[in-house]
Amino acid sequence: MPATSASTQVVHIGRQPIYDRFYDVVAYELLFRGTGGEDAPKTGLYATSQIIVNAFTEFGLEQIVGSRRCFLNLTRDFLVGDLPVPFEPGQAVLEILDDVEIDDDVLSGVSRLTDLGYQIAIQDTVGGDGYYELRSLAAYAKINILGRDRASLEKSVAELREFSKMQLVATGIETDELSALASFVKVDFYQGQAIGQPQVLSSQSISPSKLRRLELLAALNAEDVDLGSVVEIVTGDPGLSFRVLRATNSASAGLPRKVSSVHDAVVMLGLTRIRQWVALMLVTDVAESATDDQLEVTMARARLCQIVADRLDLRGDTAFTIGLLAGIADLVGEPVEELATRLPLTTDITEALVHRTGRLGRVLAMVRAYEASDPNALHGSQVSSAEFAKAYLAAVGWSVKTVGGVLGSGPRRLPPVASQIRR
Repeated sequence: MPATSASTQVVHIGRQPIYDRFYDVVAYELLFRGTGGEDAPKTGLYATSQIIVNAFTEFGLEQIVGSRRCFLNLTRDFLVGDLPVPFEPGQAVLEILDDVEIDDDVLSGVSRLTDLGYQIAIQDTVGGDGYYELRSLAAYAKINILGRDRASLEKSVAELREFSKMQLVATGIETDELSALASFVKVDFYQGQAIGQPQVLSSQSISPSKLRRLELLAALNAEDVDLGSVVEIVTGDPGLSFRVLRATNSASAGLPRKVSSVHDAVVMLGLTRIRQWVALMLVTDVAESATDDQLEVTMARARLCQIVADRLDLRGDTAFTIGLLAGIADLVGEPVEELATRLPLTTDITEALVHRTGRLGRVLAMVRAYEASDPNALHGSQVSSAEFAKAYLAAVGWSVKTVGGVLGSGPRRLPPVASQIRR
């Protein structure tokens, strides 16, 4: 993995396999990991929010779990609806930990989630007046067998088997003896250090601007939401654009087709889902990871691609997205072909981004050539050197204004400008 720079942060997520009776991996539990990838103590809402954001918008579920299910621990805030669950029902199993007080609000929230199609997992140690009703809603029950004798374990299994649709997961399997005990009482699935230790996955990331996210959340909550304004805010921040695109490609997004621009992604996800993701990203309170200069260069490239595409009667918003993704690949130090595989891009957009083929690929190639002061690469272009110079200055001016407005900075010098290319 490339070394971390000022423009990037390394994000981590843990996963522990869950096995069936034949010891095939059928699911993973997703775990919070700190900035160094260590087994950090859970910090409630922050940890849950960080796991969800990283799983769906940094890595993508398909990269972490493939087609298997994943178990996500949810805090009370998500269960009662104070915070939205920002992904569709499908692969994710929503797990209720034993420190959540089961009251009428939780039961009502869980019932609403199951009506929407989400599957629920509970701990067998959960108590309280609402426990029986909660069990009737659950698809899975986790039984921690560590320190349990066979008699108490058989009793728990028998009680839970009264709920015919519920499947049982034995956890805390730390030894071969406990594995044998879980098999003896005939649970359905197995989880523990003795059969599968937690793994840490890491990825380079650029963080969206906190202020840009706040601006977007305000726009999304306006009385009359303007789609054009939402798209403008999203495209005004590289990290936010990437996460919106990434969210559309998660296995639980359920989208019917691929996208060719940030505008398409916003339309397909819908304003409600965008609002939910932004709210959750704000909860994570991730620090800024790119310098102002690096953001300005990235945004200027995207804007220049848009201006040149408009000049050639091509789709400017698609060209902007191509230029933006090329810049993000540079920021995170990841080959653009690997970045493209993680996004829901149409074939022509992928070809333009990776191989610079097609008319939009030619736009990106011309922009990169101008940045590199390569006059030979512009030979025969439909856009003259003078037009390029004018477009570049316009793009740089827009970028400085955009980034400065987001970050609240004052007048700044221009980003490094390519040497003037003579006709």
